[in-house]
Parts: sequence; C-alpha cells; structure tokens
Amino acid sequence: QVQLVESGGGLVQAGGSLTVSCAASGRAFNLYTMGWFRQAPGKEREFVAAIALSGHSTNYANFVKGRFTLSRDIAKNTGHLQMKSLKPEDTAVYYCAGRRIWGTSADPNEYEYWGQGTQVTVSS
Repeated sequence: QVQLVESGGGLVQAGGSLTVSCAASGRAFNLYTMGWFRQAPGKEREFVAAIALSGHSTNYANFVKGRFTLSRDIAKNTGHLQMKSLKPEDTAVYYCAGRRIWGTSADPNEYEYWGQGTQVTVSS
C-alpha cells in the first residue's frame, strides 16, 4: 500500500503563488506516476498535472500550462506542485494521486492511491 499526504494549501491573493506538496510513504517505490487533481464546490474532480517517476515526462491541463510546474524528489518520495499567477477560479481542494503504471494519465480512474486533499483558496 501507498499513503499520500498533501500539504501546503492555504489562502493566497489573485496573482500570487503557492506550492502544494505530496509525501508518499509505504511501498512508494512502486509509485511510477504522481498526479494532481482538484475539485471545486459543485464541480467534478478535474485533472491538473502529472509527472512520471523519472521527472522527465509531464502532462499539464491546458488551463495551468505556463502557470503551474511539477517537480519530484525521488529520494524523498515527494512531489511538488508550484502554482503561480493564481486566479480565483483555481480555488479548489487539490488532491495528490499515484499509480503504479507508466504514463501521465489525466483519467482519475487510472489512479490507485489518493491523498486526503489540501484546500487552496485564491481571493480576488
């Protein structure tokens, strides 16, 4: 089993920056892909970004390209989602997800492990 714990959420003004992190424990060496999803009130969970184990393969949703950057520290079993130029519409609970299969999938159904989520609120 793999456990994922997010941290770093909070309140930020529009145009500001925030980094959320995901720490993996347990059988984390099996975690080939780490993904981020978000869910705003009344909306479905949507894909934000994903990164492969090597860190060389990434996939970003169009609405975050150029603003969000993924990184991964394999030695520490952690991943980081750096968010810049935040907008009020980025307000959501951000979830870290993991899967043991290669490929930076945007489909939440293809992820086996999920964190509890961290709230990101962007004020206008």
